[in-house]
Amino acid sequence: MNDWAVPDRKLNPLENWQDCNEQYLAIALTWLRLKLTRYIQLQEGHLPTELGQTQRTATSDADLPKMTAQLTYLSTTLEQLAQSDPPPSLVQLSRQFGLTAFEQDTLLLGAAQELDTSIASLCARAQDHAQRPFPTFALALALFDDPLWDILSPERPLRYWRLIEINQPNAQPLTTSALRVDERIVNAIKGLNYVDDRLSSLLLPLVVTGSDQPLPPSQQAWVETALHQLRQSESSTLIPVLHLLGSDPLSKQLIACHIANPLGLYLYRMPIELLPTQSADLETLARLWHRESLLLPIALYIDAYELTGVNETQAIKRFLARSQGYFFLDTPDLLPRLGRGAIALDITKPTPAEQHQAWTALLTEPNLPEPNLPERLAGQFNLSLPTIRAIAAQPLPQPLPHASTPSHSRATTAPHPVWQACLAATRQRLDTLAQALNPMANWDDLVVPPDAADLLRQIAEQVRQRSTVYETWGFRQRMNRGLGISVLFAGDSGTGKTMAAEVLANDLQLNLYRIDLSSVVSKYIGETEKNLRRLFDAAEDGGMILFFDEADALFGKRSEVQDSHDRYANIEVNYLLQRIESYRGLAILATNMKDALDSAFLRRLRFIVNFPYPSFDERRIMWSKVFPRQTPTQGLDFERLARLSLTGGNIHNVAINAAFLAASGDQVVTMPLVLQAVRVELQKLDRPINEAELRWQV
Repeated sequence: MNDWAVPDRKLNPLENWQDCNEQYLAIALTWLRLKLTRYIQLQEGHLPTELGQTQRTATSDADLPKMTAQLTYLSTTLEQLAQSDPPPSLVQLSRQFGLTAFEQDTLLLGAAQELDTSIASLCARAQDHAQRPFPTFALALALFDDPLWDILSPERPLRYWRLIEINQPNAQPLTTSALRVDERIVNAIKGLNYVDDRLSSLLLPLVVTGSDQPLPPSQQAWVETALHQLRQSESSTLIPVLHLLGSDPLSKQLIACHIANPLGLYLYRMPIELLPTQSADLETLARLWHRESLLLPIALYIDAYELTGVNETQAIKRFLARSQGYFFLDTPDLLPRLGRGAIALDITKPTPAEQHQAWTALLTEPNLPEPNLPERLAGQFNLSLPTIRAIAAQPLPQPLPHASTPSHSRATTAPHPVWQACLAATRQRLDTLAQALNPMANWDDLVVPPDAADLLRQIAEQVRQRSTVYETWGFRQRMNRGLGISVLFAGDSGTGKTMAAEVLANDLQLNLYRIDLSSVVSKYIGETEKNLRRLFDAAEDGGMILFFDEADALFGKRSEVQDSHDRYANIEVNYLLQRIESYRGLAILATNMKDALDSAFLRRLRFIVNFPYPSFDERRIMWSKVFPRQTPTQGLDFERLARLSLTGGNIHNVAINAAFLAASGDQVVTMPLVLQAVRVELQKLDRPINEAELRWQV
């Protein structure tokens, strides 16, 4: 039997698809070798003794009818196998990319040199040129039926989809230049379907914890909406982009997984920083992805949450306009004019009630020491479902002492390990945007007037009872803003504002962050709002107290507009007022210039706590508590020291300086050393010194 003869085995297109594909490819290569052999005979009047050999022998024309019959039989068999479901890879490629029969044969010719070692010598003999052991367009035009003369056009599928690459050295004509099928396409023809290597370096499979588990009703509604609109657009030539808006990337990724799963799509993620901005590179990427979406059931999740500049925005729009397939676009805000239809979904985390249900279902620890822990977690933290599942899946260690409470102090109850895990999870995004404080003070350390202490305890209780009032008692259904607690601490420097914030953080077992104004306020238009948005978005996960020190610099009064600078300054203040009102956590603003704050801002505050200059009795208490129990002291007269007009911050500084004076002299802290430290403090404050007050006689 000749090498181009039909195999004797019975072909069954209903067997395993991979076997069927190999059978189809084997017959197609046999058909191609026979086609080349017959063409060589017609051109030379000779028939090779063995395919792939260069030796020629004369033969009679009697073989031509036999070869023609064999070609007809092979063509009929290929047509039958092409009708299988699913069809062989080469047939699928032809249908997906809209190839004609001639273009499919040309693609087979180009791929054959990678699949059959005898093709190179046959190509050289068919072109009567020993230096051309490769396929060319000229050979395809002469070899196959119904040739298309515009097959060389860049707009035809072979070149448009880059199925075929052309090696055209120097001034060699295009028709006689070597053809090479793209490696990704050769592998697809063989039935090996995987993401193109040029794309795999830009993409990561998007895997989200719990994507195979049911969603809460509020998020499932977005999935149903998206699937309904996508199915309505199936007849359209351009699938709309699913534009996922909001400040929670994890929830958006989870929603994307639940949309992709029913559609049978594998989801890949591409960070925005990997998207090229150069037109040529972007065009190549768009073409490759579009080609890949025709080869595989895949969808692309473009992670543009950290979108920063105009160039990246334009790159996204051009990429989406130049490519097709299923796309998920993750941005905080809507990007208009994407160049194609879009379905905008404003994704949020599960509702507090749904988070409560999730915590209750996942926290199955025996003998849970806090039966109301799920309610507390849902009331204080605002976490995505993947985050909740990841925290609940962690092994629970034994509860540790509160990280912010030293062993010698009057410590609050150590938080549950799950609570600690939530605190750690919410810190990740904010640590780079604000300064974390380590709260050391508690209620016993705070010395303020009774009315201020009462207000502070009310604040703490309102934070604790938010879930009961807003969710259980239904107030959330009547409010669309003001769910957080905004507080103003007003008083002179050193009167206890920062210590009060530490006390609240320690009592509520929350992280405390001081907002660094130097990293927030920018001279560039729009940058201050952008920085504040990142700050508040990161804080929306809960578990933290925002402490704006010197708030009058950031929340000052709006001025009359006289130029563009005034206009944009007022926009910044307006934005701050809106975000403070919509923030659902505890925000504390400290100022020693209450009158400098905008009146509209003051109306939005839940509490205003005044920290007056400490009275004599309060200063006496402060002096009695300022030295730790481990500090050696002797003969300190707290009544005498309380007569000195100092704030709590000044008293703390005096105690520190006196302790160092004692340590350097290898002695205990005594009144002369304390009064010496008082003198230093008064000099620092540029205040007059009454020598009689600082004179000590035993």
